[in-house]
Amino acid sequence: MAGALDPLIVADTVAFRPTRVKHHIPTHECGVFAVFGHPNAAVLTYYGLFALQHRGQESAGIVTASGPNTPFLRHVAMGLVSQVFSATDLDRLKGTRAIGHVRYSTTGSSTLGNAQPLMFSTGRGQLAIGHNGNLVNAAILRDELERQGSIFQTTVDSEIILHLLAQPKGASGVLGALRKIEGAFSLVMMSERELIGVRDPFGFRPLSLGKLEGAWVLSSETCAFDLIHAEFVREIEPGEVVIIDEHGIRSEFPFKAVQRAFCMFEYVYFARPDSLISNINVARVRTAMGRELARLHPVEADLVVPVPDSGNYAALGFAEELGIPYHHAFVRNHYIGRTFLQPTQLIRDFNVRVKLNLIKEAVAGKRVVVVDDSIVRGTTARARVVNLREAGAKEVHMRISCPPHRHACHYGIDFPDPEKLLANQCTLEEIRDYLGADSIGYLDVDGMVRATEQDRSTFCLACFTGDYPVPVDPTLDKFIMERRADRANLLGAEEQPQLFRS
Repeated sequence: MAGALDPLIVADTVAFRPTRVKHHIPTHECGVFAVFGHPNAAVLTYYGLFALQHRGQESAGIVTASGPNTPFLRHVAMGLVSQVFSATDLDRLKGTRAIGHVRYSTTGSSTLGNAQPLMFSTGRGQLAIGHNGNLVNAAILRDELERQGSIFQTTVDSEIILHLLAQPKGASGVLGALRKIEGAFSLVMMSERELIGVRDPFGFRPLSLGKLEGAWVLSSETCAFDLIHAEFVREIEPGEVVIIDEHGIRSEFPFKAVQRAFCMFEYVYFARPDSLISNINVARVRTAMGRELARLHPVEADLVVPVPDSGNYAALGFAEELGIPYHHAFVRNHYIGRTFLQPTQLIRDFNVRVKLNLIKEAVAGKRVVVVDDSIVRGTTARARVVNLREAGAKEVHMRISCPPHRHACHYGIDFPDPEKLLANQCTLEEIRDYLGADSIGYLDVDGMVRATEQDRSTFCLACFTGDYPVPVDPTLDKFIMERRADRANLLGAEEQPQLFRS
């Protein structure tokens, strides 16, 4: 059975099973981390995932290995890194190699079965994978593999890659398998002898290479290197496959060359401000976005207030450019983790207030500019305006450090369908009225790109412009899923693969 899970080498534990909470902000995709050649690989990976926690809070996991013919060790669970791993768990994860993953689901439901890294025992030996991104041809490949006899154990697109890798040795091998997938993918993979890092030819998602005491390290972001005192060596190039083994490191470029399309939203929101992307500090870019925003949409006001944390630097740039005082009037609660209590009728906006509380004295009687990184559905932004009005703000002006989101993302960001995007359905005047603000201003595409000090042609701007670098046909995916469901109904409940029973 191609790519079946081996229960003998899987050691999963469940910290808790949350109900998926619907958010009104763009949800993160994932973060990956890997170590090759260090006696404390699991501990280093644990701290690396800690630094990448902002990229996903649903589940976390680590897989370790010692060498050929020794079983992989795996520990995954739902929750934050600090909740998933204990000292005992890390002690059990022996090995000199490790890959780790933090997840926020973009494909597949939020369950323990979909937690990564995934691990398979195959005819080619043991394989493990952690994936950041989204495959646009996932439905086609999965349908093809199922017709060939593969039985899938999860609903995530990452498992498709493992099934391709697990095919018989006469097949096309690792590089050939990678050529079959399309979309956004930054991967860390581990076989019994090698650690492999992969970045898709468009370079949608970040992936970097570091070094520590003779060991090689891979990470979604450079901030993780800082935490473990690793040296940042370089970014993995778009289309590059890095293979690390006991003989050293080498690179392959198996993909057809295409125009780079790095996700602009990494700069706007996802990446940590202390990370480097294209050798440019993220905080510096966000501050420049705020300055560009101030030049485009100036306003007379008494106070500039950021929406923490991703709005902090843009608000700072906005305030500096216009010479307006900057104040952290919204105070963030950093200790709540994720909230699973449902709001009651008495506390209808609990999910908004639980994370941010307002210093009322700072805004009472003031003309306030609120700077945020984005507005998706608009419900959270509206609640912020209500909070400020209730606190006695004289005027409330909204300024957003990126253009309006009018289009869905198919490359690893869980933006809702276009009809659920506020800017897709409303004019700027209607958005202003819905929020209850005195004015609203978005940064334009040119100003946003200018803040990065890079060329527009190097970015994916699809969620703003609708210009998708990789063609996507959602109707084809829907057709395949319907055909799969029909096949499941014909099989009957007892004969259906696990996918249809779950």
